[in-house]
Amino acid sequence: MAKPDFTTYGHLLLVISLSFSPNGLLLAVSSEESKDATDDAFVHCLTNHSDSPFKGQASSKILFAQTENTPSYASLLRAYIRNARFNASSTPKPSIILNPSQESHVQAAVICAKNNSIRLRIRSGGHDFEGISYTSDEPFILIDLSNLRSVTVDIQNEIAVIQAGATLGEVYYKIWEKSKVHGFPSGLCPTVGVGGHLSGGGYGNMLRKYGLSVDHIIDAQIVDVSGRILNRKSMGEDLFWAIRGSGGASFGVILSYTVKLVQVSEIVTVLRIQRTLEENATGLVFQWQQVAPHTDDRLFMRLLLQPVTVKSDSSKTKTIRASVLASFLGRADELVKLLEKEFPVLGLKKQDCLEMSWTDSMIWWFGFDNDTKVDKLLDRNPDSAWFLKRKSDYVQTPIPRGGLEYIWKKMIELGKTGFVFNPYGGKMNEISSDATPFPHRVGNLYKIQYSINWYEPGDEAEKYYTTQIRRLYSYMTPFVSKNPRRAFINYRDLDIGINNFDKNSYEEGKVYGVKYFHNNFERLVKIKTAVDPENFFRNQQSIPVYSRLESQAGKILQSSLCVTLMVGVISSLVFC
Repeated sequence: MAKPDFTTYGHLLLVISLSFSPNGLLLAVSSEESKDATDDAFVHCLTNHSDSPFKGQASSKILFAQTENTPSYASLLRAYIRNARFNASSTPKPSIILNPSQESHVQAAVICAKNNSIRLRIRSGGHDFEGISYTSDEPFILIDLSNLRSVTVDIQNEIAVIQAGATLGEVYYKIWEKSKVHGFPSGLCPTVGVGGHLSGGGYGNMLRKYGLSVDHIIDAQIVDVSGRILNRKSMGEDLFWAIRGSGGASFGVILSYTVKLVQVSEIVTVLRIQRTLEENATGLVFQWQQVAPHTDDRLFMRLLLQPVTVKSDSSKTKTIRASVLASFLGRADELVKLLEKEFPVLGLKKQDCLEMSWTDSMIWWFGFDNDTKVDKLLDRNPDSAWFLKRKSDYVQTPIPRGGLEYIWKKMIELGKTGFVFNPYGGKMNEISSDATPFPHRVGNLYKIQYSINWYEPGDEAEKYYTTQIRRLYSYMTPFVSKNPRRAFINYRDLDIGINNFDKNSYEEGKVYGVKYFHNNFERLVKIKTAVDPENFFRNQQSIPVYSRLESQAGKILQSSLCVTLMVGVISSLVFC
């Protein structure tokens, strides 16, 4: 085969030369005069494995090399970095960013990266709290899915086909265009990417009525390790199960999800009520635990807890502020009557409530003004980030008053870290813990998100703030789930374990895997080992594979997993 003429590729397809330090981090990228064989081979390979050749002007909108002559590389990389901790000059960066405009580009990238032993990272909206979707300690290429963002809504059949690069705001907008009485049970931040959100579980303010986003996925498309595009039928039910709640990046590149829409009431009621400790916030939080997980499943009451300083004429007082943010799929009169009976400490009055459409209620949850136009949902707000750290927990027994008072004391001492309590119950109690990889169903009263943001750059600031949130997490140990202490995969947290891959991948993966997936972890490992035995799709917290050198794992595979391959395509994974 004749060698492609690289002069036709444009300045964005300079051949790349990578230099590596002993620890494997990317140090430098040279110009085309110093060609690196690996990336040279990768670019050659792309031209031979795509329906649309990577040549000429079209390639300049798809492929971006890390060189001084390509400012669009830096712009695209920054656009979907949502945590400023990973926007530093020292952060490892991809040698190439692929911004595919069609599915065959993704297929080609997977085939060529695998053939040339180059690691991939896959990014939809960039909201991974630990930056896993766009950073790596191994040399890597980034597939940025922001161009694959179509949303097709079929109201007659109440379904939507959503590409992984779409945002939740775009999904809600497209539904609003077709119907004012349909919605989708998903997240409360409009710029979150569908690919990561849905593959990790996906929840929002309708989870008590309708469950999680993954509970409404009826089909999907994924590019597997061989570069094949598989749907639900061709991938088989076990792989389809695995990509609905475990993080799809462990198994391939999710291209799209087909989801079932839900019906919403024409009028939705929202409210926000705040109390400080001096206004009986402790009583409010204590009673919230008795009510929020057990009340009418149309009602979602999120609880925010923050250390604040209250100013008076002569002094400043450090206290805790509790904020109840609620959404009710119904009218205000009904909600007031309900909470007067079940949650009297809240003291809800009709004037505290706002009635609006479901779409407008989502805009309210996003924090926009009440007169904000619906097309605000389409704003991706690129290149915007602050420094942050998140952690998570699950609570299965109400925290007693004495425990709450202990927590308030520690929060005030630390001064910065806050909580978000998200109630479960309702539909979450009706779905089996193994229906999807997401295991946190019946028995959980609410989920905790630990949250801290800051604006000062530098290692000292990061150490100060991350130490705070880790201390509060430690203080909470007596009050949360145990054996294992559970965590939510979409609140990514590298503190709970990482996989170095130079040791025992399975044993390291199990440390964090059972916290995220509990009893579903072993099934995920079996599926991963079957569909990606060489562990090509991997990151610091991906699903590991069983080692062939481990006799125990070998016995498990032999006795527990039957794999049927038909015409080179995985047709089914049957557990014997």
